[in-house]
Amino acid sequence: MHVRLDDPVDLDAFRRHARQLLAAGVPPDRVEWNGERAGGGAADLFGESGESGEAGDAAPSAAPVAAARHAVPASFVALCGDVVLHRDPQRFALLYRLLWRLAHEPALRHDPLDADMLQAQQMAKAVHRDIHKMRAFVRFTRVAGDDGLEHHVAWFEPDHHIVEANAPFFARRFAQMRWAILTPERCVEWNGQALAFGEGADRREKPPPDAGEQLWLTYYEHIFNPARLKVAMMRREMPRRYWHNLPEAALIQPLTDAAQARSQSMIDAPPTVARRIRAPIALHLRPADGTAPADLAELRAAAHACRACPIGALATQAVCGEGPLAAQHMLVGEQPGDQEDLAGRPFVGPAGQLLDRAMAQLGWARDTVYLANAVKHFKYELRGKRRIHKTAAQREADACAHWLDSEISLVRPQGLVALGATAARALLGRPVAVQAERGAWLHERRDGRPVFVTLHPSALLRLADGERAEAYARWLDDLERARGTVSAAIAA
Repeated sequence: MHVRLDDPVDLDAFRRHARQLLAAGVPPDRVEWNGERAGGGAADLFGESGESGEAGDAAPSAAPVAAARHAVPASFVALCGDVVLHRDPQRFALLYRLLWRLAHEPALRHDPLDADMLQAQQMAKAVHRDIHKMRAFVRFTRVAGDDGLEHHVAWFEPDHHIVEANAPFFARRFAQMRWAILTPERCVEWNGQALAFGEGADRREKPPPDAGEQLWLTYYEHIFNPARLKVAMMRREMPRRYWHNLPEAALIQPLTDAAQARSQSMIDAPPTVARRIRAPIALHLRPADGTAPADLAELRAAAHACRACPIGALATQAVCGEGPLAAQHMLVGEQPGDQEDLAGRPFVGPAGQLLDRAMAQLGWARDTVYLANAVKHFKYELRGKRRIHKTAAQREADACAHWLDSEISLVRPQGLVALGATAARALLGRPVAVQAERGAWLHERRDGRPVFVTLHPSALLRLADGERAEAYARWLDDLERARGTVSAAIAA
């Protein structure tokens, strides 16, 4: 008997024909299976074996055969689903032999050391491993499609027939992308709604590198940890046969060669200073309740020791303002960030760097203004080893309000610039809609100092790239207006 399956991964067709053969009592050694794709037209599913030379080997499928009921374990059905994806041309013969034996040798299902069953399980493991490697090593490249949209194309060379089985994973993982995965025998495309499969492609159709590849190489080089390098394990997880399709493979050998020297340099490097070291606070520097600090040094020491809210217990240190006394402007932000908390200085992180850039464009020297924050301690949420900024609650901002008032009294600025909603509320004592009230001096404070409201620089950093340039230009106009009109605002 010669059985040919047009599709090498058609499990339903295999099960249908295997049931017919089993019902007809055809033993495994009388069946020849061909599970590879035919190059021409439709092939006979059952026909005479070209090698047997027996003219009477007609298929029992010429007339319907009543399939006998043969119960097999559910685990065997799942095993068949994996094994049919294997590239071994004898996989169908193995599965039919196991099916025949399960029907005629009930003890087989309880034999964990049977050679046929072990071979099938090893083939299933190889398929699972290939599926995992495809998910790990597919690298998409951006290309412009004929429809004018951005598409992502990848080239991969699987060991087994896993493209159809693996495609739903990529459709779920990259549901918002239009992508295609090309392989030598089978290709799959996702248009955002449905999967489409086609014949294999030539490796020359692999798209050339794009800008994202260099970004990925830079990332890969920076996350490479020489102290944790295990070459044998790395090659087991990333076999060499995949390297010629992986852009990062060009970096593996140079990074591996330099690993020992880099590890030694890490050992020889001096120890880093601990992040959370608190300076001792002299008791006489802590002001009594209701007593304002006499100068900025006493203010910093007292704020450092403040525990009126939980933030102070977790931060590295209090971050008070810096700048000249009697400055024309005091710029007030929300609270220190991670870098400010470690350095003990305001506006030294990404938001501060953006503020420095804007002031430099305006010709506004940083050392002519006093920079401060409404909240003096860094509030954050731990995610692994990273400290992610969290906005201070109103109760926490109110607990810091007297420190900001004391700072204003000691510095004596002519005008106050509120950077963001938290600072505006702390200075004006009411909720402030920044977008509605930005760009003008407000006269509401009891001490007579005018308040100018605008965005905090961190708000610009959170914008999308396409929106940032326009928002930055408008923010620059705000700062220019605040800088040039403070005298007129005071006179008003």
